[in-house]
Order: sequence, then C-alpha cells, then structure tokens
Amino acid sequence: MESVANDLLSALHAADRLRQIDEAAASERPAPGKWSKKEILGHLIDSAANNHQRFIRLQLNPRIDLPGYDGDEWVRVQRYQDRPWHEIVELWQMYNRQLASVIRHVSPEALRHIWHTPDGTDLDLEFIMRDYIVHLRHHLAQVLGNEAAVPL
Repeated sequence: MESVANDLLSALHAADRLRQIDEAAASERPAPGKWSKKEILGHLIDSAANNHQRFIRLQLNPRIDLPGYDGDEWVRVQRYQDRPWHEIVELWQMYNRQLASVIRHVSPEALRHIWHTPDGTDLDLEFIMRDYIVHLRHHLAQVLGNEAAVPL
C-alpha cells in the first residue's frame, strides 16, 4: 500500500495552495445550500475521522460493523464555517499525514478484512483505503477549481 500512502502524501501538497485562499473566499458559499471551501475541507476532515476508525478497527478485526455518517449533518454540527480557514487547513493536513502512515504500514492480511456497511455491502480494507484517496481528490478539486490542480 506504499503507492496509496504516497498518493495521499502527494495530495497533501495542495495545502500550500489552500493556504493562499483568503478567509473571505474560503467562507463564500457558491449557492444556497452548497458548502463553502471551509465546509468542503471540513467534510474531508470528517471523512478522515470516520475512515481512521475503519482503517484501525479493520486491522484489529477480520470483520466489523460500523455506522456510516451523514456528511451534511457532521459539517453542520462541527460548524466549520465558523472556524478560521488556516486551522481547518492545518488539521486536514496533519490528520491525513497520520492516515498515510497507517496506510503505509497495514499488513497484507488486514487488507482483506471486511467492513459490513449499514446498507449491507461488504467492503474490504484495501478498497476503503483506495476509495478514501479518490474521495479526497474529488473534493480537493472542488476547492481548488479543477482536478488538474490536485497534486499527483
């Protein structure tokens, strides 16, 4: 999973670009009911927190049942819109550095361990880790303006 960890660390180079976004631009909502850049990055922090649980628990257990989470509700309750942009960027970057380390050191056996999702789907840890990067890159592209802006 070395390449997956490296992909995550490469995406974290976007933090330099994120820091160039001013507070007003980070706070602006593109339309009613749409997330601001703060809220999108906050959602990625929530994703990191939820996936962290999956990444660790699936290394300790061959099969787990964990709840999913409602992204809109997590963003609302966490109130990212009220937080300073630079703090959101720092938390996002540091949390993902930790996840990259977890991904880098996962055993091959644990990659086959299964999360039984709330909707009844079975997903193995390898899929979850790879999908985490896809999800992160998708939302980073929203913040930065396009997929090409996300470092490889």
